[in-house]
This record gives sequence, C-alpha cells and structure tokens, in this order.
Amino acid sequence: MTQKNALDLLMMGKNIYLTGQAGSGKTYVLNLYIDYLKKHKVPVAVTATTGIAATHLNGGTIHSWSGIGIKSNLTQDDLYKIVGNKKRREKLKAAKVLIIDEISMLHGYRLDMVNQICKLARQNPLPFGGLQVILCGDFFQLPPINEPGYNGKNFAYASEAWEELHLTICYLNEQHRQLDDGFLRLLNEIRSQEVSEYTYEKLTDRLNKRLPESVIPTKLYTHNLDVDSINTSELRKIDKPAHSFPMITRGKRELIETLKKGCLAPEELVLKEGALVMFIKNNPVKGYVNGTLGIVYGFDNDGNPKVQTYAGKEIVASPTSWVVEEDGTTLAEICQIPLRLAWAITVHKSQGMSLDVAEIDLSKSFAYGMGYVALSRVKSLEGMRLLGINPNALMVDSTVAKFDEELKKLSHQAELDLCQERSKIMQTQETYLSSIVLKTQE
Repeated sequence: MTQKNALDLLMMGKNIYLTGQAGSGKTYVLNLYIDYLKKHKVPVAVTATTGIAATHLNGGTIHSWSGIGIKSNLTQDDLYKIVGNKKRREKLKAAKVLIIDEISMLHGYRLDMVNQICKLARQNPLPFGGLQVILCGDFFQLPPINEPGYNGKNFAYASEAWEELHLTICYLNEQHRQLDDGFLRLLNEIRSQEVSEYTYEKLTDRLNKRLPESVIPTKLYTHNLDVDSINTSELRKIDKPAHSFPMITRGKRELIETLKKGCLAPEELVLKEGALVMFIKNNPVKGYVNGTLGIVYGFDNDGNPKVQTYAGKEIVASPTSWVVEEDGTTLAEICQIPLRLAWAITVHKSQGMSLDVAEIDLSKSFAYGMGYVALSRVKSLEGMRLLGINPNALMVDSTVAKFDEELKKLSHQAELDLCQERSKIMQTQETYLSSIVLKTQE
C-alpha cells in the first residue's frame, strides 16, 4: 500500500494496523496524521511501547498514558484505582484517537489491559471505549521480552483487543531507506524465511570487509556493555579540547525523567574536533535524519558543533527539543544538541535509524528479529562490515512469517476497496473529522 492510501484510510477514522518492512516510512505516515489531527485541534494520545520510539513522535509510553505501568495483570482494585485517578480519567476521556507505535514489543495481555482501562474510564463498551486506534510496527522486529509465568512471546495480534478492533491493514510497500535491489532482496528473504545460498554468500562476503579508509563505521552490538566504554575510549584518544553541552530541561520532573530515558541525547554531551557523531533526530530541512553519520570538524561562534556528514554536507548542529505534548500543551521538554558519539550503539537503540555505514557483530544474537533489525539499519550492503554472525542471527519467528503473508493479502484488499470508494473518500474524511471536532468542543 502507498503512504497516500494509508493516510487516506487513517483520515477516514478507521482502526488501523500500519506496518511494512524497515524503511517503508511508517513513522513518517504517523507524523503526517498526528500533524493533521493537531491542526484541527483533535485530542490525540501519541504513545509507543518504548521511550525511544515515543520521542520520535513527541509522545509518551503507552504504559504511562494508560496507567498500567509495569503490571502484568489487573485486578478489579487495580482497575478502579487507575480510573479513579481524576487527572488520568479526564485524559483518557478527552482523547479521540490513540496511537501506539512499536506494537511488536507490547505483550498481547497488556494491550487487553489498555482496552479494559479505556472502556471503564470512557464508560463505553466499544473497543478502547470508542477511540480510533492506530497500531504501528513490524512483528519481524524486536519482540516482547519474555516474563516469568508467561510462555511464548504473546504478540499483540494474539490478544482479544486486536480481534475486537477489526483493524484495517495498511502494509506499506514503498522503500525509503534501502535503494539497493540486491540488499532489499536479502532483507525480504529473511522476512519470508527463504534465504537462498546466493543471498547468504552475499552476506558472508561482508565478513571483515574493508570499508573506505575515509569512513569510520558505527559499531552495532547486541549487548550494551561494550557500547559506552568504546565511545569513551575513542573520544579520549583525540588530542583536542573537549566541549561540553549540558541538557536543559523544563516541565514535570517525572516526565522529564521519562524523556531522558527514552531519548538518545545524553544529559551531558562531550565532543571534540574529530569525533565520530550521529544525528539522533529527523530534520530534512537542515539535511539530516535519525542516524546520519559525520565527523565534528569545528565549532561555530556560538559554540555549536560543525559536522561534515559522510555525504559531504556541512551542518551546524544547533540545540533542538524533545517534548511530551498533550492537547497542544507542552508538559515536559528537554533541549540538547541532536548528536551522540557514534563509534558504537546497541541494536535495540538503533531501531528507527538509517545508517550510511555500520560494523555489525551478530555473533551473540539471542532473539528473533535482532539480526534483521541490525542489517536493515544500513542503506546498502557496501556500507556494511560484518564482524561475526551465528545461525540465530537470520532467524525470524515462523508464526510471524505466516501472519505476515495474511497481512499482505488483507492490505491489498483494503487498497482495492479504497480505490472503489475514491469518490466517497473526502466526504467520509470530512464527516469523521466533523464528528470528533464537534465532540471536542462540547
């Protein structure tokens, strides 16, 4: 499905599962719809399953918004305590649209919990209390973390809430990261569990492959232990003055802490001329996206770092903000230079990034999807050097692969139906918008 058709369906008020392979523009479409809703002053709850994903949308986690926190089940007392909180109840009642990004990492029983809370708070037996619900993500990427007492991954699509929503499937098929047909074929073969011998050879050919000497690749690791020590060690090797940039914050303390945990920006960013850095926010106007790599080549008169990207563009990295918003009001904000040291990063934190070059160690892959996430961060095979790979690295969950084929068929049918309704699309969108705007004003 094209991004335009997906946006049309969102604007028609349908409950949607927005999916597609890495780099297909899922977050881009979400942001277009969020901007549309905010422009018309429609209250929208923008959430994600992780803090990092939430910062890409200027939202919060679904755990915090709904009040479930880290609970694995809800007693009646829990339910009434959550909904009994007047501030939370009013927030749940005020929303007209609920967005949950990175749905692959949310357990199905937690999606059911959110459904219960919304119904009770909104005093409405419809799914999620009558909210328009948009779930976004890709089940081939990192799955929910197994918890004691629960067998299997319990994906969100196995929940009762998923069934209740009668979701329209929007499977994006455009590609905005990898433009290398051979690399796209490799990634698609991993998704379909049909990695050919030819494709595997193409991948193993990148083992210890030399990259251009002018390029310093970012190292992707499956474990967190190596990352901080590598970045600190490499910075110390540079015999240049250090420039420190402290984070500036304002707003509610607990929300600020949530932003800090979810955002890739460090509380104190220390840079030197010659440091390898990575942009951690999207700003196409200034010429960078989340994952753009470059070298600090100096500092301007205001002290801001000047970065030369691997594409040859020179960019002054000025401070930017990450915020938590609700109904157009900023509840918390952190301000920092949108850079981090980039000699190393974890696979988990790389989700959503587009990297020009990377050095990837998959020898310790331990979860379905980890290899796919790491490989799909890079724009081309030529920009990748593999340090190691194990048999688990290319594995995906077989149940997910089967489910994915069904999603493609449902999305194709939704697109055909949309084409037949082309004359009614705008009228349906206007009717839906009027209904939620009028309710907002009451």
